Amino acid sequence: MQGTTTADASPLATAVVLRGDGMSDKRYSPYVPADSTMSEFTVRALILGLFMCVVLGAANAYLGLKAGMTIAATYPAAVIGMAVLRLLKGSLLEENFARTVGSIGESVAAGAIFTIPAFVILQIWSFNTLKDYLLASALMIVGGVLGIMFVTMLRRVMVEDPDLPFPESVAAAEIHKAGQRGAEAALQLFRAMGVGALIKFLADFGIFRASNDFMLKVGEIGKSLVRLGFQKDAYSIKGVGGTSTISAPAVSPAYMGVGYIIGPQLAALNFAGGLLAWGLFVPLLVFFLGGSMMDSFAASSGLEPGSPLAWAALSDRLWKFIVRPIAVGGMLVGAVYTLFRMRKNLAAGVKRSVGDLKKSAQAQEATSRVDRDLNFRVVLLGVAAVFVLMCVLYAYFAGVIGGAITAAVVMLITGFFFAAVSGNLVGMIGSSNNPISGLTLATLIVAALTMVIVGVSGVEGVAAVLGVASVVCVSSAVAGEMLQDLKVGHILGGTPWKMQVGDLIGVVVAGALMFFPLYVLHFSNIKQGGTGFGDRALAAPQAGLMATLSQGIVGGEMAWPLVVVGIVMGITLILVKVKSPMLFAVGMYLPLETTFAIFVGGVIRAVTDALVARRGYNEAQKARVENAGVLAASGLIAGEALMGLVVAAVVFFRDKAFWTLAEVVPGYSPHGILAVLVALAIAAYLIWVPVGKAGAADEPPPPTAVV
Repeated sequence: MQGTTTADASPLATAVVLRGDGMSDKRYSPYVPADSTMSEFTVRALILGLFMCVVLGAANAYLGLKAGMTIAATYPAAVIGMAVLRLLKGSLLEENFARTVGSIGESVAAGAIFTIPAFVILQIWSFNTLKDYLLASALMIVGGVLGIMFVTMLRRVMVEDPDLPFPESVAAAEIHKAGQRGAEAALQLFRAMGVGALIKFLADFGIFRASNDFMLKVGEIGKSLVRLGFQKDAYSIKGVGGTSTISAPAVSPAYMGVGYIIGPQLAALNFAGGLLAWGLFVPLLVFFLGGSMMDSFAASSGLEPGSPLAWAALSDRLWKFIVRPIAVGGMLVGAVYTLFRMRKNLAAGVKRSVGDLKKSAQAQEATSRVDRDLNFRVVLLGVAAVFVLMCVLYAYFAGVIGGAITAAVVMLITGFFFAAVSGNLVGMIGSSNNPISGLTLATLIVAALTMVIVGVSGVEGVAAVLGVASVVCVSSAVAGEMLQDLKVGHILGGTPWKMQVGDLIGVVVAGALMFFPLYVLHFSNIKQGGTGFGDRALAAPQAGLMATLSQGIVGGEMAWPLVVVGIVMGITLILVKVKSPMLFAVGMYLPLETTFAIFVGGVIRAVTDALVARRGYNEAQKARVENAGVLAASGLIAGEALMGLVVAAVVFFRDKAFWTLAEVVPGYSPHGILAVLVALAIAAYLIWVPVGKAGAADEPPPPTAVV
């Protein structure tokens, strides 16, 4: 199974890395011979691939908006594709083609959720007009097409480069070769999806409460004080104290599945950020500011002063508008630190990219089926068409032709640069470690400073900057995923131009349709009393970061003192050798119930690993447990995500909250113990299902999907 998302090097994106034992590609000899006429680009493979592309892309959009992470679509796409096409007596190359098209939607979704919601958060778009749909879809499609065009230029030299091992591609190819258990794996995946969907439905139907918050007293107004000295007559701060809130872990198959996949260490790090936000910063702010703010805040919000609702609302606002900007500063440092740690790989990628471009320009048209790309002239024409389209789009955003052309040039240069670097990083360390958000952040800062230099400011400048960032983000994500898939095809004997055309169709379809799940999630959240993107239920942390920085640099509006505090915090985390400052800061940005549930999933993974170690399983059995565990967790995530989209659609069209049991049984109120029982059931599923797949000690090991 392939790694997570092409979304980020820091575990902003869930990292699942594919490995195989002793796999190498010393002398190139495709698994399916070049002179083979095996079926490949067929209608059924394309339809299946497009279906998976849209469904898995939408599921990742849901997960990314809520948890700030996405999970790789390659493994589920490979498992489903193999199972369906083998029932239809399809060929190995059809399976490869369907997986290639099916997994590209996740890259479009990852790129989209990092940037598109920023337009809405900053109120540049209302997100409910045909104009907004066309602009958002154009940004996604242009970014996807650009990524494929850039990778097509460099494919041959990069997939044949002996210095690029492509660990995840090699493992994915081995999974296809050893795919005779595809039907069994697909059943495991579908069962897990059913469990995840059922639990999500029961929660939304009101059978049990998935979210449980508790009031936490922080001192007592009128009695608590802070004396600034040891003497009794020292100055004292009076009127302090208040009530904050604390959350139990959300009973969520998706969040717990994410925690299972990323493992206990990274899950604990993410949770630590949440604890700092809700265990230190928010209570501290409530203690010192709550008493003096309560009356005026409650009056402005239409709430009764001192009521639990008023204290909960105040805690939430303090977190959103004071703690979150601090987290933004931490994320900024985290993204920069991620790029710094990868500086050698980045430098090597840049150097190799320049050489690859020179080689590709000199390369002659291939005659072998397995070496034939899209015609180079068609690629150049496609890049030129994208450039013209971007000039038009940016002219609309910026309102001036000069600024639009400048923005388009920045997009083209940074887009090619980061697409090439992204492809090389995938070749060296796999897509799971591809720092897409860091690369996008760098692009956003370059574009923002460029807009300031050319004199484009205000809302127009911010929109142009976000437009550049959107295209480059989608382009880099798609480029990394596409190159990884092309390497799989290179090993199996796929036809490059067919895979490239398939992915072009995939990014167009995904880009044209991805707006709708985002639209439904945004407005269904509003109809349930939320604020849409940026709300507690749709945190969209990366988009929040992009919105804050673009508005701060170009629009001149940012709470810089708070961001600077976050930057200092991020530097401190680096000094004490925190593994991922980015993941820690994201934990501060996300609701505590989310990071808490992810942590619980990490603990479940630790229990599973301990059980496997106690039973003394050999390497083959451990590999089967790991595969089954990742499948179970991925299925739970996909199941909840898809049911979440269905529920959101019902709310959207019903124009009010989802049906609940209380409507059928008046007065019904779920007992808290039910949430505990459901959480225990999810834990049992994630432990016993993988352990039950260990098999006999004498069975050969499969290619493994390891964190």
